Amino acid sequence: MLPEPPGCLCLRTVDPGVLEWGDQFVAEQVGIPALCEAHWASVGDGPSDLDHAFHEFVGLRAAGPEDEGLPAWGTLAELVARMKRAAGRWDVRLSPNCDL
Repeated sequence: MLPEPPGCLCLRTVDPGVLEWGDQFVAEQVGIPALCEAHWASVGDGPSDLDHAFHEFVGLRAAGPEDEGLPAWGTLAELVARMKRAAGRWDVRLSPNCDL
C-alpha cells in the first residue's frame, strides 16, 4: 500500500462501510453542491441515461492558491461526520440526476 500524500485524506482513511459500495456517496446529502451543469458544459454534452446520483470518493487534498475563488462549505471533520450520518441511508432523491 502506498503512503498517503501529505495533506491528503484518501479513501482508506474513511471507513469503507460508511460509503455505498465502499467508495460512493450522494454529494447533495453531505452538503457538496451538484456539479451536473458544470460537468455537462465541460464535456459538451447534456443529461443522459448514464448519469446517476452517486459520486466516487477518491480523496481530498489541502486547498491551494488555485482554489481561492471557490466557496468554502465546511471542514473536513464536518464532511466525514455527514458521511457517517448518511451511512446506509444514502438518498438519491436529493440529486438532480435522480429523475434523469
